[in-house]
Amino acid sequence: MPRIRHNSPRLTLAVLATVVAAFSMLQSLVTPALPLIQRDLHTTPGLVTWVFTALLLSVSVSTPLLGRVGDMVGKERTLLIALVALAVGCLLAAIAPNIGVLIAARVVQGLGGAVFPLSFGIIRDEFPTERVPSVVGLVSAVIAAGGGLGIVLAGPIVQALGWRWLFWIPLVVVTIAAVLVRRYVPESPNRVPGRIDWLAALLLSGWLIALLLPVSTGRSWGWGSARTVGLFVAAAVLLAAWITVELRSKNPLIDMRMMRLPAVWTTNLVALLFGAAMFAVYAFVPQFVQIPKAAGFGFGSSVTQAGLLMLPMLVTMAVAGSLSGPLAPRFGAKAQVVSGSALSLVAALLFAQFHHAPWQLAISTAIFGVGLGLAYASMTSLIVQNVPREQTGAATGMNANIRTIGGSIGTAVASSIITGHLQPSGLPAESGFTDTFYLLACFSAAAVVLALAIPATRRVTKAAPDPLLEELVS
Repeated sequence: MPRIRHNSPRLTLAVLATVVAAFSMLQSLVTPALPLIQRDLHTTPGLVTWVFTALLLSVSVSTPLLGRVGDMVGKERTLLIALVALAVGCLLAAIAPNIGVLIAARVVQGLGGAVFPLSFGIIRDEFPTERVPSVVGLVSAVIAAGGGLGIVLAGPIVQALGWRWLFWIPLVVVTIAAVLVRRYVPESPNRVPGRIDWLAALLLSGWLIALLLPVSTGRSWGWGSARTVGLFVAAAVLLAAWITVELRSKNPLIDMRMMRLPAVWTTNLVALLFGAAMFAVYAFVPQFVQIPKAAGFGFGSSVTQAGLLMLPMLVTMAVAGSLSGPLAPRFGAKAQVVSGSALSLVAALLFAQFHHAPWQLAISTAIFGVGLGLAYASMTSLIVQNVPREQTGAATGMNANIRTIGGSIGTAVASSIITGHLQPSGLPAESGFTDTFYLLACFSAAAVVLALAIPATRRVTKAAPDPLLEELVS
């Protein structure tokens, strides 16, 4: 059957938004159902956490690698490969007879993390320069909101259909998305010559695994244990070796000169801190509201009710992210990152001080959503605007990877604080959550300082409304 090409920016954007939404939802969709999966597959609490950890490790390794492959051999072709892997992983997870198969399925699903940098690379290739900030902002908002939407949908899906449908439904969506990508997303006109430096890829994989593995499991292993300390040391050594190899390579996986650009490294550090705050809020605000009232705090909510309490954040995040691009000509991306960081600081302080009624948390999450929507979209836009076109995939892949690393660190540290403050009954103490939210406030304050250090970029001079975005939003 001949390949049909409909060169419609609206179709291309709609397909890419569907792709990134499917994966971002899959990242968070399973987390609320982990206790149920543990009971159903007759496994232990420590082993079931690998359902989350395995995906995290796989995403961290595959995202920058496949982003680079896309820059070299074609982004649309690589995007299809990532979607096929994601679909296969969903199928394996849906029929998994035991925890081992489920964990392996999540590793395969992690290859789908490449959809983020590949989508941003396609946007830069296919859209006029003046439209890129608006389109990047919209897709970034979809990614951020998709993660929260997964938490909202998890409860109703599990209650109505069972936890395996957390994979059957994404399988259907991903399969449809792959067909649409094949038919409607044009192949990359821009390629970067060279080959994959497999030693650099191996070292990148090594230091990421050595870092994220103890971050994710250090609480159960013990932060001072030989395994934890040894892996952190190994991560530092492998990181130094990776940087050395990349600097000497004729075909670097990640161009270290590009990573040293002031706009890139400052934005990446802000992304690290935002990742820590975002994943911690996703994980522990729903947990907070599910704490039984007998603990003296919390609301005793169900998984579904806890997810619904996240809706204000999703709405404000989607709106702010969608407006980020159109606001760029007037305010600039840097100002939006600074504002987003400041709003996340305000929200974290409100979380810590005012959490005695659902409406108080709703206000805090709504403010956090505005900050996250503005900053998330603007950070991606800053990376896209400050790197060569042919390195967009690798650069945005590494930026997404850094957010994932931040999320791992943030959730691990927050989990240690909360589990370190327990009541005699075994329930978490309120002080554990309060201290966690103050920690997130510190992350956000540091993000404000770093955001102020981002070099100002040239503003887009064409400020006319984008009819494509107006049509999609309406």
